[in-house]
Amino acid sequence: ACRCPHSSCGGHMSQLRKPAARVPGKKGGKPELSEEQKQEIREAFDLFDTDGSGTIDAKELKVAMRALGFEPKKEEIKKMIADIDKDGSGTIDFDEFLTMMTAKMSEKDSREEILKAFRLFDDDETGKISFKNLKRVAKELGENMTDEELQVRSS
Repeated sequence: ACRCPHSSCGGHMSQLRKPAARVPGKKGGKPELSEEQKQEIREAFDLFDTDGSGTIDAKELKVAMRALGFEPKKEEIKKMIADIDKDGSGTIDFDEFLTMMTAKMSEKDSREEILKAFRLFDDDETGKISFKNLKRVAKELGENMTDEELQVRSS
């Protein structure tokens, strides 16, 4: 369900948290969003551009990001505006917002992927990858490694 503080998005903002896709064939390529994701970002931007100026300020940005599933802190908002606000206006236009949200969605996706991979190894949920965990995964993957080779990799 959407966590927007309003009802006008119809609950579909929650669908936006799909990961940003990488450009095919480019290793470490620039993340790209689907047309649907871009449209939802546009809708969030328009919804929170309350004065219809075509730009959003720090307060509007915080609300828009919350609607898209992020919980930014005040300092983070200020830094994002400073980083992305190329004309120094103190506000963000749609293109700047789209660039920023594409990067944020890609970061979020990367962290989630790393955490998923870690959890595959940490099946006993200790918060650490032990020799035993490493040995189990190597065996599941069909890697024929000696205990000595695994020990080197886990130290």
